[in-house]
Amino acid sequence: MRWFTRNIRTFLLALVLALAVWISAVTSADPDEVRTLNSIPLEIIGQDSALIITSEIPASVEVTLRAPSSIWEQLTAQENSVQATLDLSGLSTGEHTVDIEIRLLVRPVQIVLANPTTVTVILEPLTTQTLPVDLSLSGQPAIGYKAGDPVLDLENITITGPKSIVEQAVRARVLVSLDGVRESIDQSLVVQIVDAKNNRLNGIGVTPESVHVNIPVIQQGGFRDVAVKVIVEGQQAAGYRLENISVFPPVITVFASDPELVNALPGVVETQPLNIQDAKNNISTRLALTLPANITVIGAQTVQVTVGISPIQTSLTLSNQHIYVLGLSEGLAAQASPQTVDVIISGPLPILEVLTPQDVIVSVDVTGLTLGTYQLTPKWEVLVGNVLVESILPSTVEVVISIPVTPTATPKP
Repeated sequence: MRWFTRNIRTFLLALVLALAVWISAVTSADPDEVRTLNSIPLEIIGQDSALIITSEIPASVEVTLRAPSSIWEQLTAQENSVQATLDLSGLSTGEHTVDIEIRLLVRPVQIVLANPTTVTVILEPLTTQTLPVDLSLSGQPAIGYKAGDPVLDLENITITGPKSIVEQAVRARVLVSLDGVRESIDQSLVVQIVDAKNNRLNGIGVTPESVHVNIPVIQQGGFRDVAVKVIVEGQQAAGYRLENISVFPPVITVFASDPELVNALPGVVETQPLNIQDAKNNISTRLALTLPANITVIGAQTVQVTVGISPIQTSLTLSNQHIYVLGLSEGLAAQASPQTVDVIISGPLPILEVLTPQDVIVSVDVTGLTLGTYQLTPKWEVLVGNVLVESILPSTVEVVISIPVTPTATPKP
């Protein structure tokens, strides 16, 4: 015992040194790492079903952890290994500051930081109220049409939400616009909840969310809707095509004091003739309508007519176009093989009909190149507009750069 007492300090020192060596070995083999996990879902538990949250609650939490690298493999591989919960058990109406609880399913792990750590929660009683549905009409049907009495499939709806918001609700409204309508309205429309100042209230549930509305719209006697037909005379210029003819409005309303007159119409009204003889450009004009006697147009007496005219697109092949060499250094000669190419171009027919080979220049650029053989892609330049080079055949030419035996002139564009 005396000997043990005299050497106890040595034993303790040896134990500490052995423990330090063991910890150092373990740490070296499996070092700690600090990482941050973003977007940990925040789960709310224990909420009273008679209460509703009216404050902003974060959807997720950011957590910084310290753990050995082997543990991090488990944390990242296992789903929901880190959980964040907000426990509202036992909380009543009012404002509360609640701590966020972080739960770890893998150990050993140290929580370094959590953001946020607390949340301010406001709880209010959940209230239900019944409101009558108010149909709000705006606008007028198209001229010659009349709206009948509206019919709703229900008269009342139920709203549910926080007491502070539900108490502001004074009516449930459905908005219907009759502006310019020519057909009966038969559709389901969303119900809006508004306060005394007609401001729309959000954050409350509506049951049902929509109401079916039926409003008959009928045409009055002596009125009739007819389509407009554009009468075209002549032919556009050669090499051009007629793309489209549009008219606005496409349908007009006519009126006669004798309903039989409008009922006898064939369903279309023709415009005054539009002459497009030798036209090469788009046409936009207003045309009068040809109507039988005692029938008038409601509104504007003319219609806007637009005619689209464009050149016919085609293609052309220019054969044996010479290749020019550009950027050749002084004292060198260049030989292209082949010396000519075929160029396929596309564009408007009237332009291609007068296009000449001199309007298209094909070249290869040898700027900065020294002696040797090169495979180069030809470039092109078109001296007229609205023409596109589709391809060059062949697409690659061989250019040999050498020292000439005798001075030679290199063709230039």
